[in-house]
Amino acid sequence: MYEALLPKAHLAVVDEARAFARAVPSELLRRMDREEVHFPREYVQDLGRAHLLGLRFPEAWGGRALPWTVESAVIEEIGVLGTSLGCLYSMPSIVGEALASFGTDDQRERFLAPIIAGIKASAEGLTEPRGGSDFFGALTKAVRRGDHYVLNGQKRFVVGAEGADVFLVYAVTDPAAPPHKRLSLFVVERDRTKEVDNGVEVKHVYGLLGTRGGGTGRLYFRDTKVPVLNRIGAEGDGATIFNRMMLPERMTSAAGAIGLGRAALEVATRYTTRRTAFGKPIHKYQAVSFQIADAVAALDAARALTYVAASRIDAGLDARRLVSEAKKTATEAGWKAVNAAMQVMGGIGYTEVYPIERMLRDARLSMIWTGSNEIMNLLIQHEWYREVAEGPAGRDVEADCRDPEGAAEKVFTDTDQV
Repeated sequence: MYEALLPKAHLAVVDEARAFARAVPSELLRRMDREEVHFPREYVQDLGRAHLLGLRFPEAWGGRALPWTVESAVIEEIGVLGTSLGCLYSMPSIVGEALASFGTDDQRERFLAPIIAGIKASAEGLTEPRGGSDFFGALTKAVRRGDHYVLNGQKRFVVGAEGADVFLVYAVTDPAAPPHKRLSLFVVERDRTKEVDNGVEVKHVYGLLGTRGGGTGRLYFRDTKVPVLNRIGAEGDGATIFNRMMLPERMTSAAGAIGLGRAALEVATRYTTRRTAFGKPIHKYQAVSFQIADAVAALDAARALTYVAASRIDAGLDARRLVSEAKKTATEAGWKAVNAAMQVMGGIGYTEVYPIERMLRDARLSMIWTGSNEIMNLLIQHEWYREVAEGPAGRDVEADCRDPEGAAEKVFTDTDQV
């Protein structure tokens, strides 16, 4: 699909990402899934050396000034590696969005440039124990004391926490303000050589169904000092920054899910051309091949929607509905594809002989993180109703009914019958 959508120079970048993904050792993925590796720092460093991180950001900070359409295609290629490595690849795009769009040049120099270079690893503290989708109900507090803030609270499900050098952390700076004015955003630095550094403690999260080895952890802040110079934007700007950052959060989830689903289908496709039953390869049976066809069509539709959402962001247009649709559609298509792959492969797909079982465990999370797909539905319907109410007047198709005189039958409220 991208061959018809991207110019050759951009396709060359996608090829770079494909070559990088091809070279990642399978043993790394196995060790991560066995939780023998808790954070693959060398992988992040290799990405930086390959100049593949932060592709959208200006060259002045180490990026390549490429559009979202290219980054989406690149993330799909990295997505074949699974959700852990895919998320660690995407983190500079997510964290970098706040720094590039709302940070100061000093913050970009100290944080964005080394993150894009792979020198510093980053992570994002959003979810709290009582939070989940109730992001603006956060309880972590930041109290200003002269030239610094003192943070107290905790975050959980922080992908990359174990290896991160810097965290983006949302905290309440004005408890009396309305929910969307209570929060501010901070860069919290960490010395990884210490278990507890300046009141920042990271605890490894174990027992995850999938998405293992990506350093997912809990963060505890106990009187943690954060310089005022590390606050991104003004006090109370947290909601504005958060809403902007949800674009890369959800776009990267969408593109990565397509890559994972595609990888599962490729494994299943090759299997079904070799496995025979009743005298012929099983892909000759429509019960098998139609499942592959349905999954391929779903992934292609999701890819097209993701590309259109990316194009809309690149054009500077409001992309909230399309981004939510892309995240929902792509993650569900990825889940469908992995399930189809396991189904057509039968019992062997349920074993560790093939990577489908790991992909299944990985894919399940994508419909929950970065805003559950139920939240995506909430956002989609909200934007759609607003667009219909405020959009340009088109043809009055309601008047095309067979009974134009039947207006009396249109009863909507109690008073309509009076």
